[in-house]
Amino acid sequence: MKIRRILATAVAAAVTTPVVLLSAAPAFADTKPTAADQRTAKPTIEELRLAVTKAQAAYDAAVIADSDAQKAFEALLKDDNPLMVKRAEAKAAATAAAGEAAKAKKAVEEAQAKVDAAAEADKPALQLELDKAKEAQKLADKAAADAQTAYEKAVKAVDDERIAASRKIAQAQKDKAAALKTLDEAKAALRAALEEEPGEDECLDDKNLAVTITGPKKVTAGTSAVFNFRITNKNKAGGLTFGEVGGSADAYSVENGKSDGLRLAWSSANSPKWETIGEDTLFSSLAAVKPGGSFDFKLKLTVDAKAKAGDAAVGGTGGYENEDGSCGMSEDGAYAEFAIVKPAKPAKPTPSPTQGSGNGNTTQQGGSSTTPVNNGTTGGTLAATGAGSSTMPIALAGGAAVVLGAGAMVVVRRRKAGADA
Repeated sequence: MKIRRILATAVAAAVTTPVVLLSAAPAFADTKPTAADQRTAKPTIEELRLAVTKAQAAYDAAVIADSDAQKAFEALLKDDNPLMVKRAEAKAAATAAAGEAAKAKKAVEEAQAKVDAAAEADKPALQLELDKAKEAQKLADKAAADAQTAYEKAVKAVDDERIAASRKIAQAQKDKAAALKTLDEAKAALRAALEEEPGEDECLDDKNLAVTITGPKKVTAGTSAVFNFRITNKNKAGGLTFGEVGGSADAYSVENGKSDGLRLAWSSANSPKWETIGEDTLFSSLAAVKPGGSFDFKLKLTVDAKAKAGDAAVGGTGGYENEDGSCGMSEDGAYAEFAIVKPAKPAKPTPSPTQGSGNGNTTQQGGSSTTPVNNGTTGGTLAATGAGSSTMPIALAGGAAVVLGAGAMVVVRRRKAGADA
């Protein structure tokens, strides 16, 4: 896998970095990028991945906005829409008012006909009825006109709303097209950047992936102890989510870098059964870690009863891999030093004057000690294992053991130098 060699390199760096920093810290110079470097620097793989994530989110939002605009327009065509209901009511009122106006007009015509056909003596009374009919007609005509105006306003309200909804659809589709273009460009930029990277180097150091190891300061030979291995996503809210995190770890003597008599097993909330850590073992979260979150693994260290007393360490490094194949690893490994101590021996009974022979008043010479071996300042080196077939595809190269030995020798030389000073 592409992360294999990179994670192995990270293990090598984690093994040697702590001791080198302790023995030669003043030799390191400030290597902050200059302003010119910052202006000409290309976006990092991580920045390009984050750009793809943001572009995808913007496109998804644009798709939803387009769908909502379509639904809003379709809602305006339904009879139960408030505007459609109001328009229907206005139309009914206008139709009824027009009918009343027509009746009033007919009443005027009938009254006029009676006046025209009546004798002179009857005309005054009939004229009075005609005048009333004409007044009623005016009121009916006005009511019909008002109702027609209200209906036309209701029709216009529906039309205006539909026009506005159509414009929203057009804008939503325009925004969706622009978001899709941005997403395609972001993906293309990421693909191009990945193609420029050597295959194994696609998985780069990620400063937002942190690894810490904590545990007891002493472990008695012949017993077991549990250490906590934590991987943290230091991205801020809205940043990259690690699809799946994992790590590798080893236990070794600080004096010679060997793991003789030291065995590790791992477990987690998602994998509660203890699994032995071998040369090709990687422990995996089997779950994503969101920005600001962390995932804990338990490392059970078993120290053989015959293990040599002295300084030792549990060290490891971590990484992540996403579904799209993107990956990253911790810039630095982590380690936790502890002392291997021998169990206290039970005190031998002092012979009584009547037991045995010889001088009964002499005391036993020698004794036992539970004080751990300590050669001076404590330091840590880091070694790691690899990935099993049942976990995420992160593994370590066999060369990590060689690096471990080199790191341990640095500690030995540093301590010897301190002793001779």
